Amino acid sequence: MIRLKVDIIVTTSSGTTWAAKSATQSIPIVMAASANALGEGLITSLAHPGGNITGMTFLAGPEIAGKQLQLLKEVAPGASRVAVLTNPTNRSHVAFAREVKVAAQSLAVQLQVVEASNPEQLERAFVAMTKEHAAALLVLTDSMFVGQRQRIADLAARSRLPALYSQKEFVDEGGLVSYGPSLVDMFRRAATHVEKILRGAKPGDIPVEQPTKFELVINAKTAKALGLTISPSLVQRADEVIQ
Repeated sequence: MIRLKVDIIVTTSSGTTWAAKSATQSIPIVMAASANALGEGLITSLAHPGGNITGMTFLAGPEIAGKQLQLLKEVAPGASRVAVLTNPTNRSHVAFAREVKVAAQSLAVQLQVVEASNPEQLERAFVAMTKEHAAALLVLTDSMFVGQRQRIADLAARSRLPALYSQKEFVDEGGLVSYGPSLVDMFRRAATHVEKILRGAKPGDIPVEQPTKFELVINAKTAKALGLTISPSLVQRADEVIQ
């Protein structure tokens, strides 16, 4: 892309943003999605990112992971041991996992951190969860996981694991519950950053935005298959219930 002298590079994950950042300090980079741009060091601040990067980030910090664990406990209140699927190549997962551990202490939950850095390791990860008797699963946000969402949802169903994800797209593929920003909304908002740059603005002067729309989505069909009864209060709070 650099040899083609493109005007703007749009990236769709923290990993691709790091690759673009390493390749160029002059071509503007717009993040359509990144996990924790500030915490990972991609930008110097949300208000004034500096350099050649702007766009969207899921959050300024990893606090959402603790909220997700709380929701998972509402979905599966009897789960005292929860597996957390992480990608060791994802720079944001260390902070996310730390936040989950803090939440686990207050919820009296034992955590099993399981790693998968590529699709070939997913099967082994679920075998490890079963071996350690995990009763529920939290899948951290990661571009590889999103790409493998159908397979991950299928593995969770086969392992009889109530699972919570960060993106609605997992639930569309049969996953149980998701809570997190709307990817569609983030991509649409990233387009406004592209427009500003094409009109002459410098990326380092355009504030990096955080999501304003968070979705709680429940797949009632999957809950029934797992023998789970989702509480009426949680159903009422859901933005969407897939029947």
